Amino acid sequence: MQCPREQDALIPQPRGNLPKLCAAVPVAVTIGCMLLFSPEKLLGWIAMAVLMLTVGPLLHGLCLLAEELIYHSNTRYRGQGMLSHMLPACGLWGKTLLAAGVASLMLYLAGHHLPHKGNIWELLVLVFVLYPLLKVSGVLGPSAVEVSDICEGRKKNVAHGLAWSFYLGYLRLVLPHLEQSIAAFCATHQLNNISWGRGSRKLLILIPLNANISHKLEDEDENIQFYDNLPNNEIDRAGVRGRVYKHSVYRIMDENRKVHECVVEYATPLLTLYNMSQESSAGFGEPERRQQVLLFFRTLQDILEHSLECRNRYKLILLNDEQEDDPHFLSKAILRHLEQQEREEFCLTPNPQQERAHPFVGNADTNNGEVMSRDPTLMISLEQPQPLRVPTEDTY
Repeated sequence: MQCPREQDALIPQPRGNLPKLCAAVPVAVTIGCMLLFSPEKLLGWIAMAVLMLTVGPLLHGLCLLAEELIYHSNTRYRGQGMLSHMLPACGLWGKTLLAAGVASLMLYLAGHHLPHKGNIWELLVLVFVLYPLLKVSGVLGPSAVEVSDICEGRKKNVAHGLAWSFYLGYLRLVLPHLEQSIAAFCATHQLNNISWGRGSRKLLILIPLNANISHKLEDEDENIQFYDNLPNNEIDRAGVRGRVYKHSVYRIMDENRKVHECVVEYATPLLTLYNMSQESSAGFGEPERRQQVLLFFRTLQDILEHSLECRNRYKLILLNDEQEDDPHFLSKAILRHLEQQEREEFCLTPNPQQERAHPFVGNADTNNGEVMSRDPTLMISLEQPQPLRVPTEDTY
């Protein structure tokens, strides 16, 4: 057992202001020396050094702005004004622009007191010592676009952690047993398992963009009614014996009053994102929450597509919050994906009556006395390979 002092030695502390102090000392020494030898040229030197350090990042911000305007204006900014969102995100509106503006004004006021060719080394020294100070003070800090690119590239976002946790701690454990649970459910509820389409036998995972989810689907749409829970799956997990995992079956009513059963639920990590956006200490506003939801969807989709345990056992449904005015929006979205899955299944799976009527299937049943399986099998022949064409003898 570790004592509190040993725990304090293991837990890292927040970083302090020592870098700012270390950056300010050489600047103060350099400026003090220049004041002693040539005070009349100090203003022009500082202005030129600051301009040399800030114009480059501003030009880089223009390059970032081009990318955001062409490819991300609708997906990341939802078509909002460029000045209010894109310019600050690209670093074109803030400390860097202010520093460049002040430096330009200082350069104008310096007039003829500008450094000439013989003072190039003094200017270089001033540039060297000013760079750390501008860096630690945030003037030359990375823009929001650069930070977002780094976090997405290195998978350091909140959404990445939540997506991996949702997969490793839940989906990878329960999805392999989903079809077995549905079969047991149909047996106990006198339901025809064949009537459940391929889409209905998948776990439908709802991901709303606003991350505001309800604990009862019937509260959001009267065409959705809770039916029952699938049989519990008990798994020993993290010291808990027989931890219970379950899914809920809902009945969705379409426009023709036909009922469709399916297993559907919200992605529970979205509750964390929504609650974080409601806490001021989290520093997590609505725009950041929306971006994290989109990253969560994209990351979870990539993870599941490469998972053999979860393949063909799930369906991610992204819900656009801009259509919430429709009282039956949720049921329509679920039914639309169910119909899509049914159409895909109909195209891929032949009709059983056609299979029985097919001459090759009939011969197989007559000769072997058993029904031909639909599942593909790998058959290996032990015979020697034969040529595709029989060689013909020369007639001349």
